[in-house]
Amino acid sequence: MGAVPVILRRPKEPEQMQPTRHPDRFVDRHIGPDSRDVEEMLAALGVRNLDELIDRTVPASIRMQKPLDLPAGRSEFGLLRELSEIAAKNQVFRSYIGMGYSDTVTPPVIQRNILENPGWYTQYTPYQPEISQGRLEALLNYQTMVEDLTALPVANASLLDEATAAAEAMTMFHNVAAKAGNAFFVAQNCHPQTIEVVRMRAAPFGIEVIVGDPASFDPARQKVFGALLQYPATDGAVRDPRKFIERAHAQGALVVVAADIIALTLLTPPGELGADCAVGSTQRFGVPLGYGGPHAAYFATKNEYVRHMPGRIIGVSVDAQGHTALRMALQTREQHIRREKATSNICTAQALLAIISGMYAVYHGPNGVALDETTTPEDVRDVLAAFAGARPVSEPTADDTRLPRSLLRKSGYLGHPVFNTHHSETEMLRYMRLLESRDLSLTRSMIPLGSCTMKLNATAEM
Repeated sequence: MGAVPVILRRPKEPEQMQPTRHPDRFVDRHIGPDSRDVEEMLAALGVRNLDELIDRTVPASIRMQKPLDLPAGRSEFGLLRELSEIAAKNQVFRSYIGMGYSDTVTPPVIQRNILENPGWYTQYTPYQPEISQGRLEALLNYQTMVEDLTALPVANASLLDEATAAAEAMTMFHNVAAKAGNAFFVAQNCHPQTIEVVRMRAAPFGIEVIVGDPASFDPARQKVFGALLQYPATDGAVRDPRKFIERAHAQGALVVVAADIIALTLLTPPGELGADCAVGSTQRFGVPLGYGGPHAAYFATKNEYVRHMPGRIIGVSVDAQGHTALRMALQTREQHIRREKATSNICTAQALLAIISGMYAVYHGPNGVALDETTTPEDVRDVLAAFAGARPVSEPTADDTRLPRSLLRKSGYLGHPVFNTHHSETEMLRYMRLLESRDLSLTRSMIPLGSCTMKLNATAEM
């Protein structure tokens, strides 16, 4: 056999920049092909220019007949300055609206080394475990945190937000308990956005959504296959759901509890109340409010429903050498294998924000998580004074919880060593760097499998 020919390419010569064109345009910094790359690809396709390529691939009937009415492109610096000017028009006030959203503190060590780190913020779904062990461990921490706090045996990592997680629970129940009926009950004291999303998701399935008072609702008369309760309620009230759950189970219906994950450090968890599923937001674990999202949602359930649950599930396995290794489990449920028959779209399963919430639990541990961290004693006094008017108010104390004794949590949580080891900034930094070193990201190489994972998010975008 003859020698294999080696094809060498000349290094690209720098393109001549137009005198009036700003050298710091976003498109030049971040969009891969330059003019020579484009010419080479067009030649391989047998077309003369991009217009001809579009003419031959995009039907004229769906093409716009006029150009987009957009201003001229900006440089990165110019765009950031303009966006800062727009943001400065916002008037930021102290928020007490609740409804599943609470301000929180993102620990600087997590903000700098996870949220703002390109070694973490682009890749999301760990399709290839051999290059994703760091990300997989971070997501496994998140799952463990959710399982501990909800007292349910299996959790995913993760979903889009609390409202869509509740809708996913409804469809899961519909798949496994449809014989009980075709109606789904939603407690009227659920968050309003959750009620609306559940209604919207139910419509194409032909599911009847009944919104009412759990105290007076009779699951037997309405023939429901499932029910959604809020714990605590959207108005902050804490009610014992056990009697309702017993009545629902007696009729073959399943119950999902949408729970405030921070409140579960104080309250009896859904699994111990008898719930079949628990959903909620992990925004309170170090994720900024962000004008309403996105925030990673949790979804936990019983083992018998694991093949019907949505989202990625991280499992512990062994590699070819017999060493402990992590990988995504039960992948046949997901759209990269089952396509349109999948239980959910895994691309909406927040990975970066789930990792942040999991790291928040690692950093703080079981004794460090707290209610709205940005609330000060002065804030509490202001709220009490607003409701009391001219009447005097007493100073609140940390022991003044006013929670029902029957609902106080007795079981432990976050007992794994990972949640009880990395509590100094140095220890936390080293742990996150260790996990990052076990991952292949776009800071080192092109990721061979994925879609959005192959495109590095620009620093200016972050």
